[in-house]
Amino acid sequence: MDPAVLREDMVDGLESDAKGVLHDETVAVAMRDVPRHEFLEDDRTAYADRELEVLGTRVLAPSTVARLLQPLDLEDGHDVLLVGAGVGYTAAVVAEIVGETNVHAVDISRPLVIEARQNLARAGYGGVLVDCRDGANGFPEYAPFDRILLEAAAVDPPRALLEQLTDSGRIVFPCGTQRQRLEAVSADSEREAFAAVSFDPLLVEGEQSGAVERNRMTREDREHATRRAESRRGWEQEWIEWEESVGPQ
Repeated sequence: MDPAVLREDMVDGLESDAKGVLHDETVAVAMRDVPRHEFLEDDRTAYADRELEVLGTRVLAPSTVARLLQPLDLEDGHDVLLVGAGVGYTAAVVAEIVGETNVHAVDISRPLVIEARQNLARAGYGGVLVDCRDGANGFPEYAPFDRILLEAAAVDPPRALLEQLTDSGRIVFPCGTQRQRLEAVSADSEREAFAAVSFDPLLVEGEQSGAVERNRMTREDREHATRRAESRRGWEQEWIEWEESVGPQ
């Protein structure tokens, strides 16, 4: 079947009363325009509303993409950072709204960065910038951003991302651990809750698929070092002036 027909059916389904997940006309128009089949191998699979797996990462279902993008309240000309490039589809939808040269995406997985770049170029969005880096650190070279989308769960947004927002900016992220909801946090710390979601936690350097050293261990090492520093007492504290504190015997 013609991919354009499949794409129309996909968006119609998301807007239907049965699913009721897509209410923003701007996002709907963008999703009708982006050739999702350029980001996945099979046309029918590309337009089915279900999750897939590519290169060890979850490719979001179209309904999840819609849920993520609507709270961003995107406008033409916004500078946007996507933390979690994936296969590039979400970045393409954002590019349709704000302009491709205003979209910056980062991913901690180098194979995914390469995949996203190739997919975006093939789909006609070669102006989207995709870079390999730890998303928790944001993309300071291109900050500030009007909108930041974090496609990974966290209890609170990383401080670096909040610091890279414009004064009127907002970050949208899955908030929580076991039970999660989308939250939008503005630059002045106001929060707004949206739909329930389920995402994997934010990865940091070393935890990505294929890494030589698992980031879990890096995180554990950091936590143990902190605990050791906080638990030091007496002779372990190098800064104590023992001769002065002990006094004459």
